[in-house]
Amino acid sequence: MGVEIERKFLVDDEKWQRLDKPAGIHYRQGYLLDDARRTIRVRLAGDHGFITIKGISTGISRKEFEYEIPAKDATELIDTFAGSEVEKIRYRITYAGKLWEVDEFLGDNKGLMMAEIELKHEDEEFEKPDWINKEVSDDDRFYNSNLSKNPFKNWGL
Repeated sequence: MGVEIERKFLVDDEKWQRLDKPAGIHYRQGYLLDDARRTIRVRLAGDHGFITIKGISTGISRKEFEYEIPAKDATELIDTFAGSEVEKIRYRITYAGKLWEVDEFLGDNKGLMMAEIELKHEDEEFEKPDWINKEVSDDDRFYNSNLSKNPFKNWGL
């Protein structure tokens, strides 16, 4: 059984823009099922497709199963069956020995920048880059599945 242990943070846009970073990859994510207990997501990441099944979050942990599928199938599943969708550019940066995935959201979520770090256990310590701001791990508005239904542009922040 797979378990995802993840913390999410907002990104300081000004510091992020000054950072020398690798090229990002365009992500398109569609949600086939999204309820309080489970999520089924199809993702197109560049020219790779994935289907992911996630369980309910308990703290910062949840069950997760992800499988690669043909990109053509991912596109067709999103176009045909997704009830909602999110688009973003993802950057992968290693800092102090840890991989950070930074998402620059597009479309109705434009203006939102969020970073995620996956951990081996919930109380694992790690060093934060200076471009990291407030932690939002416990705020379910920042789940990608929720951003697909209630986008950042509607929040009035």
